[in-house]
Amino acid sequence: MPQTKQAIKRVRQAQKRKEHNKTRRSRIRTLVKKVYEAKDKAAAEKALTDAVSFIDRMTTKGIIHKNTAGRKKAQITKYVNNL
Repeated sequence: MPQTKQAIKRVRQAQKRKEHNKTRRSRIRTLVKKVYEAKDKAAAEKALTDAVSFIDRMTTKGIIHKNTAGRKKAQITKYVNNL
């Protein structure tokens, strides 16, 4: 258990950031899933645009690593191109 005021506040802040980042990572997974679930190429391209944009934003904010972002973008782009 944290003893000092500073440590107590740090625990509180860490929990808040964890929840915030958790929702962002969940949204990334949802957007990627929408790309794979798209019925036709046009819908898949629209979903791809949204997913790539969001992944890039989360990379700049430090939610996911840049290599992870690149890998995810490459995978979904390859999938859409093969449709």
